[in-house]
Amino acid sequence: MLIIVGGAIVLSIAAGFVGRFLVRLGLREPFVVRLINRASENVIDVIKRPITIAVLDEVADVLQTGHYTRNIASALQENHEEIKQMVAEKIKEDPTARHIGLLPFHDRIINEASETTLRVLLEVLADPRTDELVSDMLRDNIAQIRAAVRARQDAS
Repeated sequence: MLIIVGGAIVLSIAAGFVGRFLVRLGLREPFVVRLINRASENVIDVIKRPITIAVLDEVADVLQTGHYTRNIASALQENHEEIKQMVAEKIKEDPTARHIGLLPFHDRIINEASETTLRVLLEVLADPRTDELVSDMLRDNIAQIRAAVRARQDAS
C-alpha cells in the first residue's frame, strides 16, 4: 500500500511538472496528465483523514504522558533572578500598590514579595494536583480535537 501511495505521489508531482511545462509552451495539458492529477487528488483525499487521525492519536498519547508543570518549574528556577526582577517591576507599576513606595524599606518589601511569589508559584507547580489539572485540561482538549476531526471525516 505504501509503495502504491508513494508511486501515486511521485507520478502526480511528475504530471504537475509536465503540465506546467506544456502550459508554458502554450500547449494544453495532455489528457493523461489531467487524468493522473485527478487520480492523485482522489488518492490524497482518501488517505489524508486516516493519516491525520493517526498522527493526532500519537501526539495525544505523547501530550498526556508529559509532566509540563515540572518543565515550567525548571524554567522558572533557571530564570529565577530575571523573574524576581520582573515581578518586582510589576508590583512597582501596579496602580493599587503605588502606596508601597511611601513605606520605609519599600524596596526590601517588594523584594520579599517577589521572592515569596516565585517560591509559592514553584511550590504550586511542584504539587501533583497541578500536574493532574494540566493533564485533565489536555485530555479534554484532545478529546474535543479528536471529535472535530472525526466529524469532519464523517461529513466528507
